Amino acid sequence: METTVDVAIIGAGTAGLNAMGQVRRAGKSFVLINGGELGTTCARVGCMPSKAVIQVAEDFHRRQLFERMGMEGHEGLGLDVPETLEYVRDLRDIFVDRVLSGSTDELEDELIEGYAEFLEPNLLKVGDETVRAGKIVIATGSRPIVPEAWRRFGDKILTSDEIFEQDDLPKSMAVIGLGVIGLELGQSLRRMGVKITGIDRLQTIGGIQDPAAAECAIELFGKEFPLWLGAPAELGEDGDQIRVTAGERSLSVDKVLVSLGRTPNLHRLGLERLGIAFDDHGVPLHDPRTMQIGDLPIFIAGDVTGVRPILHEAGDEGRIAGYNASHDPVTAFRRKTPLAINFCDPNIAFVGAGWNELQERSIAVGEMRLGPVGRAVIMGKNKGLLRVYADQASGALLGATLVSPKAEHLGHLLAWAIQQDLTVVDLLRMPFYHPAIEEALQAALYNLYANVDAKAEGLLELQREDV
Repeated sequence: METTVDVAIIGAGTAGLNAMGQVRRAGKSFVLINGGELGTTCARVGCMPSKAVIQVAEDFHRRQLFERMGMEGHEGLGLDVPETLEYVRDLRDIFVDRVLSGSTDELEDELIEGYAEFLEPNLLKVGDETVRAGKIVIATGSRPIVPEAWRRFGDKILTSDEIFEQDDLPKSMAVIGLGVIGLELGQSLRRMGVKITGIDRLQTIGGIQDPAAAECAIELFGKEFPLWLGAPAELGEDGDQIRVTAGERSLSVDKVLVSLGRTPNLHRLGLERLGIAFDDHGVPLHDPRTMQIGDLPIFIAGDVTGVRPILHEAGDEGRIAGYNASHDPVTAFRRKTPLAINFCDPNIAFVGAGWNELQERSIAVGEMRLGPVGRAVIMGKNKGLLRVYADQASGALLGATLVSPKAEHLGHLLAWAIQQDLTVVDLLRMPFYHPAIEEALQAALYNLYANVDAKAEGLLELQREDV
């Protein structure tokens, strides 16, 4: 049986659903093809269940401040871990249901369940069915990376796909890979009572490039659990446990959380039949402004690109791909200012251009440590560092690395400012309330202003000393 449509969308995650919205708006016929369970990576195994775990862990962890604040009874507080994990799954199911409601639930013949394979640039095979489409959107997402040799340890190896399905937590775990997922879950599991050891072959954590921010983060998180940095991990059997070795250090743990990143789901698609070019990671070369692969009637969007594996970016890419799959000619769109947030405690946020990227430019740097910031002191969170970057000559804001409480909010403010091409002077003319975490940003901006060439007549050369 062959189905003919204007647009075929492969993948019903965030990118695919946003692409579908654009195709519907254009009044084009379509099919949505999905292999595996419905529900986005974010809702099912990513952003949302992880944030539920983080919130529980942080709330439980804050009991350590109760005695200092005069609150009694904190010694008797405990955590029912199985109950917590069930609570996380309940929330997860709510978020998944919200995604499905009003999107895939209302589809009938437009939804084809199965894995798609390219036969030609306009022809797909899904099981015993073929789909001929004028345009095709690839939005197949990604999956956790697990080295093949480690799979022999069976259910002692966990990824973000399995961690939320556990009925209970082990006494000890190694977290291998201290990027966003490893750092968030490693810290949360430690605060929930698991003995955690964090391991990464890099000499940094959380993806931090800025050396000053990296040093700060390593110091802070190293106080919560041991960090083994700079050597790859090796696994071996040790009775009922797994022996983990990295460099000269070794220990045995009950389970291992593998957070080595994610790989694009491209292996089933048969893209080699299309004669397209690939990058070093096996992803089809495409224009990030149009999401088009070469000059083919094929567009790619979301985590499968491996470029910006973040929900709001996947949504934007899906909308771009869906628009171009349902309109002619192909249109290029301006991408938003990069913004990435790690919801560990303190938050880690990256805004705009990254540290490594900026080393080819003449930049000025401003910084502020959270130690004396009044609002942070009151919250019991006066740890961290703000680093803000600007063009040396003009003072135009370029980027920032934040290791700070409430960096999820500060990061948004800076991203909005960068996207509007504001300078450090423009921001210093904005209101800053006292006492608020934003005063730390104000202090970092004053420090940055002192280091740029462009000065502004009439800007008060004052900096609060009681922040």
